[in-house]
Amino acid sequence: MKLRHIFASVLAFAVMSGAASAAPGHAPGQGHGQPEEKAYGKPGDPKKPARIVQIVMRESDGKMLFLPDQIRIRKGEQIRFQLRNNGQQDHEIVLATLAENMEHMKEMAKNPDMEHDDPNAKRLKPKGSGEIVWQFTKAGTFDFSCLIPGHRESGMFGTIVVE
Repeated sequence: MKLRHIFASVLAFAVMSGAASAAPGHAPGQGHGQPEEKAYGKPGDPKKPARIVQIVMRESDGKMLFLPDQIRIRKGEQIRFQLRNNGQQDHEIVLATLAENMEHMKEMAKNPDMEHDDPNAKRLKPKGSGEIVWQFTKAGTFDFSCLIPGHRESGMFGTIVVE
């Protein structure tokens, strides 16, 4: 009986302190399958209208890049990112704040084969395609990066400005 009370107290503390809100190995805002709103918005509704933004991932002249690497969005706008990996390597895109992506990049360095099932991230094989539907609910400047080790450092990142 006493052990059950201690466990309940520890669990309650973890929930109240937020320790249980992030998935293991993920920075806050990078939890798997969490639909709540982030600093950079929330998962979109695929059944609702969305502006289409196409993003291509590729390698060129020793660099890895996204085309385009700068996107302007209106606050409240829902975007359907249509993604295409035209490169010869696996690439991913992770939408987040710059601080969250930099923290997540450290975790990826420790676990380079980490798979994402987050609504704000998608990993693609060469010649693969996919999409992310996202609603940008707050103004600000946000980041999108390929966090596979070495890719962001090779130029594979971009900026989203929400006005």
